[in-house]
Amino acid sequence: MKICIIAEAYAHKLLPISFELLTRALRLMPGQIGALILSDGLEDGELEKLVACGADEVVSYEAPWLAQFRAEPYCEALAETVRQFQPEIVLGGATSTGRTWLPYSAMRMQTGLTADCTELAIDSETGLLLQTRPAIGGNIMATIKTPNHRPQMATVRPRSTPAAKPVAGRTGTIHRLTPPPEWNTSHATLISATPVDESQELSAATKVVVVGRGIKKPENLPMVRELASLLGAALGATREVVDRGWLPYSCQIGLSGRTVTPELYVGLGVSGAIQHLAGMQTAKRIVAVNTDSEAQLFSLADLAIVGSIMDVVPALNAKLRKGGTL
Repeated sequence: MKICIIAEAYAHKLLPISFELLTRALRLMPGQIGALILSDGLEDGELEKLVACGADEVVSYEAPWLAQFRAEPYCEALAETVRQFQPEIVLGGATSTGRTWLPYSAMRMQTGLTADCTELAIDSETGLLLQTRPAIGGNIMATIKTPNHRPQMATVRPRSTPAAKPVAGRTGTIHRLTPPPEWNTSHATLISATPVDESQELSAATKVVVVGRGIKKPENLPMVRELASLLGAALGATREVVDRGWLPYSCQIGLSGRTVTPELYVGLGVSGAIQHLAGMQTAKRIVAVNTDSEAQLFSLADLAIVGSIMDVVPALNAKLRKGGTL
């Protein structure tokens, strides 16, 4: 395999990040794509989904003690997969698991890792993986290479890429493997685990209304909450709004917050800093309201309104209360 993606599963079902990573791999280098999955055992149908969506080789390590993530045994499995299949590139999700597993593995394998990439490409001259991510507080975009060590490793944000679609009749090889018992060691002991209800996550919302520094003061939030309610949308915010304590961290969208891919994104007083754009640029329809006609968010907007949110939002609320649409 040339590329190995790190698939993830929960409750015996593959998670969406698995198929998003396959999309990334297919864009880079179609053919010779592998997928590594660790679990206490998945049904054949789940593993076959990886093949249908682009994996040529699926390596499934299965044991009861792999049901919950622990860095040490997961690292051993990845190192063994790299040793056997010699992938040039390893891609993982910037999930809670990936953000722990891949840095630890990169250190153990003495190679590099670029975290939270927004873009990935192959250098046409050298064949190296070009790993692009915001740097220096998000003020520039840095492109990083790993010329001297293998594998080249990177993580990408969940929901930053569409999931790969299955192709009827596609074939591949599935390896079901039992890890050796000596891998079952860890410095961490699981005490308890509480599953997250993703239906309540901002990142799962189909519509979001987002406020930026143009909101000026928290006393102006009620009209924004009304707009979100009338639209059936979740409420989000930029980092500055969260840092000021006007909305909780769970509302933050951007590089250090959530990534969203809604059908409708409404940005109110959002300038469009690189950090924020990294968390919402894949929205299907973008409506932006700002007094600054040069606001960066306008470059992505399907509808750009130059004006004060103090004038625009009440007018929108009035229209929606009468049964109008946005």
